[in-house]
Amino acid sequence: MEELINRIEALFGTVGREKPEDFDALFGRFRDLLNTGRIRAAEPLGDGWKVNAWVKKGILLGFRYGTMEDYSISGGFRYFDKSTYPLRPTDSDDGIRIVPGGTSLRSGCYLSPGVVIMPPAYVNVGAWVGADTMIDSHALVGSCAQVGARVHLSAGAQIGGVLEPVGAAPVIIEDDVVIGGNSGIYEGITVRRGAVIGAGTVLTASVPVYDLVNGTRLKVQRGESLVIPENAVVVPGSRPLETSEYARENRLQVNCGLIIKYRDEKTDAATALEELLR
Repeated sequence: MEELINRIEALFGTVGREKPEDFDALFGRFRDLLNTGRIRAAEPLGDGWKVNAWVKKGILLGFRYGTMEDYSISGGFRYFDKSTYPLRPTDSDDGIRIVPGGTSLRSGCYLSPGVVIMPPAYVNVGAWVGADTMIDSHALVGSCAQVGARVHLSAGAQIGGVLEPVGAAPVIIEDDVVIGGNSGIYEGITVRRGAVIGAGTVLTASVPVYDLVNGTRLKVQRGESLVIPENAVVVPGSRPLETSEYARENRLQVNCGLIIKYRDEKTDAATALEELLR
């Protein structure tokens, strides 16, 4: 593994787009490690997460040196992508349920046994999805996003991807989280274990989140992720815009997140219904 890391680091630091002779074999090995979950863009470390910048660099090299290729299935279903990123190979032995209807898995993503994917959905390169997670219709798992076990990504949920900067943490969704329909969790967000994100909630590191239970606003340090606490129940809210007299005169509002409670037995009972669908 050390040899692979060193070679990727060296290639990433080179200038120019001429593909090295050993790249196809090198990248094939790298992509296989991503597909089998043996390497990942970020991984749990203690109470936090460690970003593996070299993995992101390897993914970016695939875009640098890949050439356009025709992956069309038929004359009526045309599509083109980099030669380095075909569809992910899947097999019934993987233990993944992929319901027919337009789902695409890009090679370089990992899905654990027990994952269920409803159509249409898209999982991008570098994403890592834990066991028994449900990816519902029209949901996106973006590049390098880390999604834990027993997560429910409801219909229309968008989990953003973060490839650059390479040292930045991707979007992280920990175990047993419920992401409501038409929600968007984008750059700079970590959602801790057991949290519930209500339908229609949009979160980024720049969106303020107010904890109504404890009477505080969640703080984020520059360059770090905004962390949604364990078992928090977050719904969309708004707050007055006070940046100018014009905003005040017109009573303009901007988006925010509101923690209205922390998960309890009633919340667990409400979210447990999905088990009946597995």
